[in-house]
Amino acid sequence: MRTWGPLTAVCLSTFMLLLDVTIAVVALPDMARSLDASLSDLQWVMDGYALALAALLLGAGAAADILGRRRVHVVGVMVFAAASLMCGLASGPGMLVAARAVQGLGAAAMLATTLPLLGSVYQDRRRSVALGVWGAVSGAAAAVGPLLGGVLTDGPGWRWIFYVNLPVSVAAVWLTLGVVPESHGSRERRIDWAGTLTFAAFAGGLTYGAVRAGEHGWAETGTLLVCAAAVLALVAFVVVEWRGADPLLDPRLFLKPAFSGVMVGALAFNAAAFSLMAYDSIWMQTLLGMSPVRGGLVFLWLSLSSFVVAAAGGRLLHGVPARITVGGGLLLTGTGQFCVTGLDATSTASALVPGMVLLGVGTGLVAPGIAGAALAAVPQDRAGMAGGAVNAFRQLGFALGIAVYGTVLTSRMRDTLPDDAAHALAGGAAGALRGAFSERALRAAFASGLNSAAVVAGLTATVAGALVLALVRTDRATRSGVTDSGPAALKEERVAPRG
Repeated sequence: MRTWGPLTAVCLSTFMLLLDVTIAVVALPDMARSLDASLSDLQWVMDGYALALAALLLGAGAAADILGRRRVHVVGVMVFAAASLMCGLASGPGMLVAARAVQGLGAAAMLATTLPLLGSVYQDRRRSVALGVWGAVSGAAAAVGPLLGGVLTDGPGWRWIFYVNLPVSVAAVWLTLGVVPESHGSRERRIDWAGTLTFAAFAGGLTYGAVRAGEHGWAETGTLLVCAAAVLALVAFVVVEWRGADPLLDPRLFLKPAFSGVMVGALAFNAAAFSLMAYDSIWMQTLLGMSPVRGGLVFLWLSLSSFVVAAAGGRLLHGVPARITVGGGLLLTGTGQFCVTGLDATSTASALVPGMVLLGVGTGLVAPGIAGAALAAVPQDRAGMAGGAVNAFRQLGFALGIAVYGTVLTSRMRDTLPDDAAHALAGGAAGALRGAFSERALRAAFASGLNSAAVVAGLTATVAGALVLALVRTDRATRSGVTDSGPAALKEERVAPRG
């Protein structure tokens, strides 16, 4: 326990926080019925968590360096647990969305401290083993999410996808306090509050603008004003970070083509690979009549192929340049989305399987190598910044994907359905529309919307893959895999006595 106890504690909290990114996917239709939630409500159930995690991740890492990583990690788990209880007790969509955002705050504190805590405990070969286990657990969490969510939703109900976090949180806090030593980064570093606030304003404004466009259109005055405010927040963030002594993310790093390419890849990867799953789930359950468990099993094709490729790739692709594994994986991800663009009124869930397999292959190539590519593209003293940035961009990509693909979905459905009907159908309210429209018309409309969204997702991944192949050409970015890049990201730790 003394040797591998810290790894167990960190992996437990990591599994829990990453599980909650995808576990709610198959529960969305049940949430909509239970809480009378609209499409935009469902979008924010997913985006509230991902956005808070993305926007606060870098700031949480800086705070942990100063206040103590174990302390911040434990506080994050406690906040996450309290928010999970609030999610389970939610009486309406507003309360659920607010609780999900608080969950994201706790998750940011947890995720920002996981790798530094491991780096403070393990050295040399043990560090490589610990990072390998941590990477496997991270991948398993995303893979298990939809299936576990389906089992819980079909069984005790959707609220239990949040209640299940409570005993896990208690175990994580007990283990962390018992076996993980405290550690700090540079005590001279200051928390960049201005950078944190401006980045959060940019991410939140851009996502809100995309969600609003789904209801009111891109040309609507309110949508334009929100998007303009997001652009101003981005400009303010760049100015603040450029001038700051302790920036969260130094804008000068983006002058390096390799770093810019990796960040584009990270943003596009989670958007293209995972964001459309929410709408696939709504289609399968509300129009095809599948249960949450059966819907979750469809996503298992993605999970299994990703696991197999990642496991085999660790051995067979060792030494292959990251631009090949990450760029090629993104191209396969795009191909997977293009494979599911032929849905119609007669399609069944089996039509998704070939695309899910290709998405899994792409994910198995991209996920293990993209963090290493980011670290290899920057000087060693910026490794921690690059590692945090790639995680933040991945979560931001997921949030933006949920918003943008939902807007594309409803826009296409409006070609055959009235505006209010299209929005209601995308939100899972098929039952209320069956008296006014034929089953075939509803299925055809949703299928056409999914086709358009999949085309956009495919283009997103394809363009990003081409950019990675073109830009990520630094000499140091020659290896993929967490064990190659991990030590560079986890150096210069100072460990305090266990307390």
